[in-house]
Amino acid sequence: MRLRNIPGSREVIASSPFVIHEDVMREKKGTWHEIFGNNHPIYLEIGMGKGRFISDLALLHPENNYVGIEKYSSVLLRAIQKREDMENVSNLYFLRMEAEDLNEVFAENEVAGIYLNFSDPWPKDRHRRRRLESREFLSVYFHVLIPGGKIEFKTDNDTLFSFALGEAEESGWPLEAVTWDLHHDEKLNAGNIMTEYEERFSTRGNKIHKMIITRPAVPKDLLPETSEENSAEKAAGFAREKQ
Repeated sequence: MRLRNIPGSREVIASSPFVIHEDVMREKKGTWHEIFGNNHPIYLEIGMGKGRFISDLALLHPENNYVGIEKYSSVLLRAIQKREDMENVSNLYFLRMEAEDLNEVFAENEVAGIYLNFSDPWPKDRHRRRRLESREFLSVYFHVLIPGGKIEFKTDNDTLFSFALGEAEESGWPLEAVTWDLHHDEKLNAGNIMTEYEERFSTRGNKIHKMIITRPAVPKDLLPETSEENSAEKAAGFAREKQ
């Protein structure tokens, strides 16, 4: 369960030099290189939680720029605390925002890649549009990603992973790589950076799933509502394939 309502968290976020605030983030749309002071590629982690994954990425890859996005103040607070202990790091900033607003903050072709790690599965069917892997969100990601930009998604949730595979196929996003057992996949696990959830779930014996999809050259129109049944059938097929 995510942490919430830590007293003083909003005040800490408001005063942190590592958080780009709403009035600035929207002004920087299309000019994020000014924030970082260079033209290095920009990568996003959406729903970064306490920030372990993206902080480790920033340390390992100074040639890239990273933006961690989190909507919960009390979780973002933990990431800020980690960031404060990172010396001589200038390629990592945080945003407190909703993922659906990405197009208001980043311009077309401004983002090199997106990481989605252990996203909220939103298990009820009526909430499927809220899943960060839904075709609705893929449409948002399409506009901010560069041509050929990639999305990397990890989860231990079988149903969500099947759903994500189905949505990518229906939306015309090429599947570059997939595994239902990341930690036993020698190729995809090479250089893998674990999140807090990944470490916890794998310790319990849960298999970690991962897929990498690539932004298509041309967007595929969203399918009408009547196609959701067909998408659900394909998702069930993906679940059978992993068994």
